[in-house]
Amino acid sequence: MLSSRKKEIRIEADSFRGNCKVGQYGIIDLFMECERCKYKLLRYPIGENADLGFAMRRDTDTIIFTNTSSRLSREIFTLAHEIGHAVLHLKDMASFMDDAVTISEKSADEKEQEANYFAACLLMPGDMVDKFLDLEITDFEKNRLSVMDIARIMSEFGVSFDMVLNRLESLGKINSGEKLRLDNERNQVRVGNLLRSVEGNSRLNEPSKEISIPHEYIEYVIYNYNHNAIPLETLKRALRYYQLIEDDVSDRITVRPQDEEELDDLIGGLED
Repeated sequence: MLSSRKKEIRIEADSFRGNCKVGQYGIIDLFMECERCKYKLLRYPIGENADLGFAMRRDTDTIIFTNTSSRLSREIFTLAHEIGHAVLHLKDMASFMDDAVTISEKSADEKEQEANYFAACLLMPGDMVDKFLDLEITDFEKNRLSVMDIARIMSEFGVSFDMVLNRLESLGKINSGEKLRLDNERNQVRVGNLLRSVEGNSRLNEPSKEISIPHEYIEYVIYNYNHNAIPLETLKRALRYYQLIEDDVSDRITVRPQDEEELDDLIGGLED
């Protein structure tokens, strides 16, 4: 990525962060900030091995989804990554679907690299990292960082152990040897225990399993059902989250349930 492009992305990330409620170092609640920016945020546990998130435009809405089956720290980075797509790319492309491959430092796709860089700058801006190392770590320049120090950084910025290592290396605060040492030391202990030992946020290392669906989602589901993008059972399941049944929204449904049954019968007849 060209240095000029990196600077543009840092400016965009700093601008977004400037509208967020920030604690001493990190953003207090990025999920809340996403909603305050009028993005339609969906959070739902769809499984550990499923996609991590997506960002898309529908009419004038920006819709962002995060998978709450992943660790909270991973979900926060996914959200920051999807915000990056929304800020940087959704004017030119309609949607982005992301998994463990696209949301990785080794992703070969240029736009995914840009979204990753945006997320890193948003969650751990260089000046805040410098401030933390200067004020919170004793003799940082002389002493090596410990895994306890990394856990404290995790908790302050709301990020994962891996992200802290990657960000510190990219900012030139540690070299590849130090990164490998810290990674090896991390493998000998549980990250959750590290966070508890520094009185940090141990929830970062656990999936939240949160279900958060804006009311407008009903309209998206009905739209997709009416355009044959989802089956009737998916519509019913989505409505149940709001304690509704299909009769409650029958005036907005243009596809009759029996149409699906007739289509199934037809397909079955052809197979016979």
